Amino acid sequence: MAIINMRKMAVDQAGTIVDIKVGGELGRRIRDMGLVPGTRVKVQGRAPLNDPVALRLMGFTLTLRNNEADHIDVEVEG
Repeated sequence: MAIINMRKMAVDQAGTIVDIKVGGELGRRIRDMGLVPGTRVKVQGRAPLNDPVALRLMGFTLTLRNNEADHIDVEVEG
């Protein structure tokens, strides 16, 4: 299993969040959206210019800007 930045995940790729590398207001906002270590996420799709990214987690779809995804590390299979 490899750990990659969420921004580099491909469409339909799934993994588990292992680290949120930002604090302060942005870190709190990311965590408040349910993106915490141990959460399974799947990239559902991307906008035409690759920003934002649509994530599927805990039974709902969440869109996240790339500058927010830059702070999240995910463990992916393969």
